[in-house]
Amino acid sequence: MALATPSFAQTAPVEPRQLSSSPTVIVTAVPRGLNRLDASISVSTISPDEISVLSPRSTAEIFRNIPGIRSESSGGEGNANIAVRGLPIATGGAKYVQIQEDGLPALQFGDITFATADSFIRADLNVLRIEAVRGGSVSTLVSNAPGAVINLLSKTGETAGGQVRAGFGLDYDEYRLDFDYGAPIGNDWRFHVGGFYRRGEGPRKTGYDGNRGGQIKGNVTKDFGTGFVRLYFKYLDDHAVSYLPAPVRVTGSDADPRYESLPGFSINGGSPYSRNIRGALTLDRNNRPVRDDIADGMHPLVRQIGLEVQIQPGDGWTLRERFRYANTSGRFIGLFPALVDNASTIATALGGAGAGLTYATGPLAGTAITAPAGLNGNGLLSESVVFDVRLRNLDEIVNEMRAIRDVNIGGGKLTLTGGLYLARQYVESDWRWTSLVSDVRGDGNAALVDIRNAAGQRVTEGGVYGYGATFFGNCCRRDYDLRYDIAAPFAAMSFLKGKWSLAASLRWDNGRARGNLGGLTANLASVDVNGDGAISAPETRTTVLAGARSPVRYNYDYVSWSTGLNYRLGRETALFLRYSRGGRANADRILFGPAIDATGDIVDKGAAVDFVRQAEAGFKYRTRRMEFYATLFHANTEEQNFEATSLRFLDRRYRATGVELEGSYFSLSGLGLTAKGTWTDAEISRDAITPANKGNRPRRQAKFVYQLTPQYRQQLFTIGANVVGTTDSYAQDSNQLKLPGFTTVNLFAEVRPMPGVSVSIGANNIFDVKGFTEAEEATISANGIVRARSINGRTISATIGYSF
Repeated sequence: MALATPSFAQTAPVEPRQLSSSPTVIVTAVPRGLNRLDASISVSTISPDEISVLSPRSTAEIFRNIPGIRSESSGGEGNANIAVRGLPIATGGAKYVQIQEDGLPALQFGDITFATADSFIRADLNVLRIEAVRGGSVSTLVSNAPGAVINLLSKTGETAGGQVRAGFGLDYDEYRLDFDYGAPIGNDWRFHVGGFYRRGEGPRKTGYDGNRGGQIKGNVTKDFGTGFVRLYFKYLDDHAVSYLPAPVRVTGSDADPRYESLPGFSINGGSPYSRNIRGALTLDRNNRPVRDDIADGMHPLVRQIGLEVQIQPGDGWTLRERFRYANTSGRFIGLFPALVDNASTIATALGGAGAGLTYATGPLAGTAITAPAGLNGNGLLSESVVFDVRLRNLDEIVNEMRAIRDVNIGGGKLTLTGGLYLARQYVESDWRWTSLVSDVRGDGNAALVDIRNAAGQRVTEGGVYGYGATFFGNCCRRDYDLRYDIAAPFAAMSFLKGKWSLAASLRWDNGRARGNLGGLTANLASVDVNGDGAISAPETRTTVLAGARSPVRYNYDYVSWSTGLNYRLGRETALFLRYSRGGRANADRILFGPAIDATGDIVDKGAAVDFVRQAEAGFKYRTRRMEFYATLFHANTEEQNFEATSLRFLDRRYRATGVELEGSYFSLSGLGLTAKGTWTDAEISRDAITPANKGNRPRRQAKFVYQLTPQYRQQLFTIGANVVGTTDSYAQDSNQLKLPGFTTVNLFAEVRPMPGVSVSIGANNIFDVKGFTEAEEATISANGIVRARSINGRTISATIGYSF
């Protein structure tokens, strides 16, 4: 319950002779199920048993244990930045990585602003395993994912059994109940259903139940002699706190910084959220006053149904149909510090000389702050912007048809695949932001602060300085109604003869964007937002949407291709080579920059699609108890993007070279060890906007990341640890301020005192390490305050489970 993802370990009797649980046959980003040693791609799997030992607090924390994947798991249960093989995270989200459930994408674009794909999935007891393919065939067998595909595969009830798990945080407030059950039900029918519900403050202090909600998923399958038909559904309604950058003290130099928590604010255990900062009064897309609740956090609401059919009519044919409709909406709301400084400095800057401060909310509301230098032990105030985004419609309709034919020819086996992928993605949202002034404390008791000028006149009202992104230059009143249609025919062939396997594939993506948007320019007005009949100072700083809207109307198309060669050195070893070119269509992030003209068309056709070219060479070794995989890679990446909050347009090229390593060993005695590591040498090879960045390392890209997971498994117990580490990186592309490397240790122990019963404890970041994944500043600021995101501090949870 205390885990954001639950303990997955089975509680049935366990053989001490535990084998590697990595499956031989993979199904992700391949035309059909394929033996791992015969595939000329780099692929990794994570099993439920492995997830248990990781003690994750979010799905993103699971992903960071995939070699080649850089998962910045510091944002909570969503809004993670995910990249692969040195491909950039230029603005946020997972631009070059697609997250799938059962072979179809959670969203068509992994970096929709404030609606990243990982925010709309939850890993729970429904997960059979996770497969991740980097490079190679992902360019041609999926759309908009030239870097990687991470696929969460669901259980489908082949064997009867289920679990119930209940848990709680031992040193933090969260309670969780998980269940799943599946079984054959006669006449070749089978089913599986599972889900979770959780509630609590979460791993950081907020002063209220920031994490609350749950999920239920299920499927029913009818098997017949030549295939199967499966219907499935999912309902997700969850709230999770969004941990955005927060203030931290940095001393030393940019090259050798020392990051320290501020007095009264723990950077990895606290948050700016508070029971005293809940309401956000603002204007909706029709410029009408509304009051939103900051406690809504990241709120995905998904109602999903799907169909999968596979038929083998004979003569070497296989026909497959996959369809999904997801009715998706939600909200993203969080506090982002635009500036953190001394209280007196902010009071003077906003209210002039002689300005005074009083509490606006909380138990001291109306009380004057007479000694601002000693406020909360740090003497600081925060100018914060409420990122308040209503995700009205993210509905997705997906259909993929494949026809596969096996032909024996020339003493080998030729497999031909043809298919058509059709998708429609809606992106309809409005940004209704507000600017606040608050004190700086991280115990869930922070309060809004009012400022009065020397004449006693209010500069703020209830802590509100402006009804808009006033602290961001009034940049971000946005509203858009968009629809993206994709049609992508694709073809693939593979020829297997003896020890050799040749693969090639081609995809032609055709897309069109239609819709309209508002908010291209700031429109300041005086509006009686609170309805009291008077215009206050903050109400003169209200950003409204103008009546005129701008069209979005353009088409694009691009061709992706990939070819690979695999050679089996022996029964247990193989070598492969692969070269690919894949594209990624840009979506909403380019709409507010210079890429779109007044008619809604693309000014520069190159801005519609960015390409990734990758070369790979790999070695694979697998026995019953040992595995080792090594892949050399080289990637050239195009990137055109727009960061709407900073109003930065990006036009760059990147180059990355590196190696992925993955190995595991499971002994007869129950001892197991899994080790993974990725070394990456990445650079900005061209920057059309800021040429001085050429040759620099992309921001937040470490040279080396690694994971080490030892475990010992016996009939009555399992113990294990997960070590995750990274070397230094840079906060920004200018390569000044460093983000220090760090290593975290997670511990897991489970006892099975009787058949079907388990008791487990999971400790995440047991040594309470401060690990920074991003920082807003390019260099240490004059006041020594940097806005940064740290991973969660130490959290310990206990779980009781029963399997049947």
